[in-house]
Amino acid sequence: MKIAIIGAGFTGLTSAFRLQQSGHEVSVFEKESKPGGLAIGVEEKDWEWSLEEHYHHWFTNDADILGLANDIGHKIIVKRPKTSSFVEGKIFQFDSPKSILLFPKLSIADRIRMGIVLGMIKYNPFWKPLEKLNASRLLPKLMGRKAYEMIWEPLFINKFGDFAGDVSMAWFWARLSKRTPFLAYPEGGFLKFAEAIVKKIRDLKGEVLFDTETISVKDGEKHASVIIKKRGGREEKIVFDKVIVTLPSGLFLRVAPQLPQGYKESLQRLKGIGATNLVLRLKKQFFEDGTYWLSICDKDSPVMAIVEHTNFMDSKHYNNEHLVYLGNYLPVDDKNYSTSKERLLELYDPYLKKINKDYKKNLIEYKLFKAPFAQPIIPANYSRIIPPHTTPIKNVFLANIEQVYPWDRGTNYAVEVGKRVADLVTKK
Repeated sequence: MKIAIIGAGFTGLTSAFRLQQSGHEVSVFEKESKPGGLAIGVEEKDWEWSLEEHYHHWFTNDADILGLANDIGHKIIVKRPKTSSFVEGKIFQFDSPKSILLFPKLSIADRIRMGIVLGMIKYNPFWKPLEKLNASRLLPKLMGRKAYEMIWEPLFINKFGDFAGDVSMAWFWARLSKRTPFLAYPEGGFLKFAEAIVKKIRDLKGEVLFDTETISVKDGEKHASVIIKKRGGREEKIVFDKVIVTLPSGLFLRVAPQLPQGYKESLQRLKGIGATNLVLRLKKQFFEDGTYWLSICDKDSPVMAIVEHTNFMDSKHYNNEHLVYLGNYLPVDDKNYSTSKERLLELYDPYLKKINKDYKKNLIEYKLFKAPFAQPIIPANYSRIIPPHTTPIKNVFLANIEQVYPWDRGTNYAVEVGKRVADLVTKK
């Protein structure tokens, strides 16, 4: 079969690689100039490796993407970085049962209770009954109001904003269940890994076209077609046996306006928020204690998480610079989503100085990256509204971040979805 794939994120690349291995003729169309989707990377002069616009890593049980790396022979680095939380003005390591038991801001009874509850959730093998329960209502009852309000409530609010009260316990279960103390990362960065997949696709005679925007997807009785716009503005219509669209659902609606109204409304009910990441390039470490990931447990904080990438991957790969993400999830209509990098750093600065008062003396440069759709909202009973891969357009399939469930979005599940849709397309 001749198959088109819209988007060169990890879902699109995986489905293309799998289909090409099976002997199909595949063309991938990507609007950007590089592969990777939400894990797209940037490169700087004198850097050996690329860096993702938005922080990424893998857990050591992320079998789908680690399996893909093994299939294409890409080296993976595994380390145990330090994860901490910022609570009442201080940093506390918070990445093991021992660190929870030693956390001084709660009584020993509250620590033990919280630890038991977290363990019971993490090792519970049955997520389905949890999806009908609301996390913000159940967790205070289970672990105690003080522990919930001190640690977990600020994290929900900082991540989901106005949607914090809507999130299902299945989502919280997935976050705990998948977490591993050791983390993995592709050698050279996610961009190099994505480029290695592109090379494998091309080695198998597949086609991957960058700077190529999909304008529309058309249906036909036996075939489907896409209209693409190449660099320079020239449009071209190409007929395929099947088309896989890996765009967010909102963008799918734009390229396929002929979709039935009822289906459009079902996709429009799916909610999501965007992400901003302000990346600092520093001459010295930001976290001198070696923390990689700092969760901000403060509802009034302007920043959700501070992630020092070079406390995970060696700074030697980045010309000995120390790279720090200042991450936030925001609706695209929030004023802080559309603001400038200068205004954002001005907003964050007083908070950053609580942690490292001299960080600005070591500032080389900083850049702002945005993604309009980065985090789906997973309400109770999400399984009832998750869209199928088949669509009302004959021979057109949808495969995107909103079909990752019950797990949280990430490149491992992008690979899982890519494999699943590729298998489905070959059977239809």
